[in-house]
Amino acid sequence: MSLKSTIRNAFIAAAGFSATMAGPARAGEWPYFVTYSHEMEEPGNLEIGVRNALLKPDAGHRFLGTAFEFEYGVTRRLTTELYVDGQATGGDSALFTGFRWENRVQLLKNEHWINPVLYVEYEQLTGADKTLLEVVGHDGQEDLLDANAVARRERKREIEAKLILGSNFKGWNVSENFIAEKNLAHEPFEFGYAVAASRPLSRTEGHCSFCLRTTRVGAELYGGLGTHDQFGFRETSQYAAATLRLQLSPNTWMTVSPGFGLTQTSAPYVLRFGVTYEINGFGSYFHR
Repeated sequence: MSLKSTIRNAFIAAAGFSATMAGPARAGEWPYFVTYSHEMEEPGNLEIGVRNALLKPDAGHRFLGTAFEFEYGVTRRLTTELYVDGQATGGDSALFTGFRWENRVQLLKNEHWINPVLYVEYEQLTGADKTLLEVVGHDGQEDLLDANAVARRERKREIEAKLILGSNFKGWNVSENFIAEKNLAHEPFEFGYAVAASRPLSRTEGHCSFCLRTTRVGAELYGGLGTHDQFGFRETSQYAAATLRLQLSPNTWMTVSPGFGLTQTSAPYVLRFGVTYEINGFGSYFHR
């Protein structure tokens, strides 16, 4: 299947998926792809989504990296999530690249001016993974140039931790993440960051689809911070992106984010888009 067909089918699937949804959505859905806010999944709710990253590195083929996500609210202060990753590269192939299992723990019981969340993730991926869910260390566009047949031979088992700080103030959400990642095969610690801000276009009350009060706009800035022995911005990738999140139906959101590389190490551009759907009270079916 060609990359163009893969992208077309992804859009068709997203549109068809959205057209069948219903039910009230959470107010805390912010339009971020890389940055995490302090908002947690409601207990017993299951969120199903897909995140895509479309880009073309210099001297490389255009590709679509895709992560299917399944997020579940265990308690009010604990959220767990499973990612299943894959990618399709023009002129090459499409393949499954691994999975990630993350857990987020809200450290304080109630809402505060700054709300800390601890994030821990286990990743089992191949070198062909191109979802770009974070940028750490000296990650660069040259890491995306290997043919899939070669890159898939590299096996990576990694632990990733994040300190998430989030604040809500007069309709705005401001979130900051500090990232530390360690490959379990004796690789150095790698660091990164992500910061974002967003707000709805209107602060009026009520639920609606395709209206100002459920449309959120914002911006993200993220990139690598080197390793423990070469910490800093030197020879790292840095990106800036605008974000837009639309409510398609009471339970369904679509998010779009065009981004641009800020350094020579970065890819020139990255277009992210995704759809999420929330099943309210999913956990109650098992209790029954």
